[in-house]
Amino acid sequence: MKRESVQAKTKRTDILGESRAKDARGRFAIIPPVAVFTGALVVWEIVVRLRDIPKYVLPAPAAVFAAFAEDAPALAHHSAVTLGETVVGLLISVAVAMITAVLMDAFAKFREAVYPLLVVSQTIPVIVLAPLFIIYLGFGAAPKILTVVLMCYFPIAVNFLDGMRRTDIGLVNLVRSFGAKPLQIYATVKIPMALPSFFSGLRIAATYSIMGAVVGEWLSSDSGLGYYMLRVKNGYQLDRVFATILAIILLSLLMNGIVRLLSSIILKQ
Repeated sequence: MKRESVQAKTKRTDILGESRAKDARGRFAIIPPVAVFTGALVVWEIVVRLRDIPKYVLPAPAAVFAAFAEDAPALAHHSAVTLGETVVGLLISVAVAMITAVLMDAFAKFREAVYPLLVVSQTIPVIVLAPLFIIYLGFGAAPKILTVVLMCYFPIAVNFLDGMRRTDIGLVNLVRSFGAKPLQIYATVKIPMALPSFFSGLRIAATYSIMGAVVGEWLSSDSGLGYYMLRVKNGYQLDRVFATILAIILLSLLMNGIVRLLSSIILKQ
């Protein structure tokens, strides 16, 4: 009895130690990429200063951060516009992707007819379609939102469909044996089991979503980060161009972080 108790305590200690080690690795995992990024900035700064490269050719990181701080109010205004277009487009893509993924999982003929078209659609650059959106939808927010939808829809739909198709058939048959109808099977088994795959696709889509809005703003807009980038680029203010790129990166990381937080909350329930 004592031996079993000692073994149980030892096992619990090992599990706790592995958990602490995993947490420690997670905390320190950010150090290598931060170190590489910082080193690249230092090298960039040194090269620009030593070779006396003009600001309109390649600004130093210090000049970029200074421009970012100086243009903070303007960047905040244009970021709010881009973020609004992104959120609306991402929500639409989530709704459409979930509906079509469920239909493709439920009806094999529908999947055989639609899935190849989705794959082919990814071979068409969105920037080629954007001018057509402007012709048909005008110069408002609609073309930018549609660009976001097209960039975000595919990874969400494909990952969600893959998650539902990998659901344990034993669980499906068990629920069906209790008289569950198709909608109940999806609500209680397939959709909950596919949520990790869904959030995996959503993280990818969230990262690209900001870029989708920016692409739309490049072609026709009077506000937004894409519009602001073109404006300062035409004035050869490369420090402000890089500052705008920094704002786009931060917004992309923000979208990705929100999705990660949301997935951790939902998947823990």
